[in-house]
Amino acid sequence: MNRFRRYAIYYAPRAGAFADATAAWLGWDCQSGRVLAHPVLDGLPRPIAELTAEPRKYGFHGTIKAPFRLAPDATEAGLTRALASLATRLAPVILPRLALHPVKGFIALLPEGETAPLLALGAEVVAALDAFRAPLTATEIARRKPDRLTQRQRALLDEWGYPYVFEEFRFHLTLTGSLPPPEAETVVRVLRPWLAPVLPVPFAIEDLCLFGEDAEGQFHLVSRHALTG
Repeated sequence: MNRFRRYAIYYAPRAGAFADATAAWLGWDCQSGRVLAHPVLDGLPRPIAELTAEPRKYGFHGTIKAPFRLAPDATEAGLTRALASLATRLAPVILPRLALHPVKGFIALLPEGETAPLLALGAEVVAALDAFRAPLTATEIARRKPDRLTQRQRALLDEWGYPYVFEEFRFHLTLTGSLPPPEAETVVRVLRPWLAPVLPVPFAIEDLCLFGEDAEGQFHLVSRHALTG
């Protein structure tokens, strides 16, 4: 039985201070399925609940394969087995650190250093598991605003269900919704020292995590698979 309406392959931090802080910031722990109290931080332009409303439902994550509906003949169990097998063939990706940046209006943590191994990991996961993805509906295509995409991004959307894969892939860990530039700058100033003590150095992507979206639109960690290739 398929328990969720959509599935995704994400990076999510293992248990520890980084996972705890980022889950509290968003107000949602996708690993336990619990709503969390936000931290108390002075100097923010708006309540944290407002700043994080958009990314909260996804939980703290980095997208590897974007959310998709299962193909008619696919099952959660089959996807889990395929992901577990894939993880045994892929190696962890180690990057020097994460840094806080505004990205097209929202605030995110971005990896620093040589990202070619991360691009290769993303490409492998997207291609290897695509047989489990149902084709996009017209509504799903329209949601991606195809008129704003480049010709290459539109071709990727049509073939792989998402425009930001392969050479267009930009790994990021989202912390806010879209903000006006002055608010974004203020949030970065407040968040940077608060996050600094818990940011992993180096930053390691050690697992592929299967996530599922429930009927209310909240994403949950379904299973974690260590990269052991």
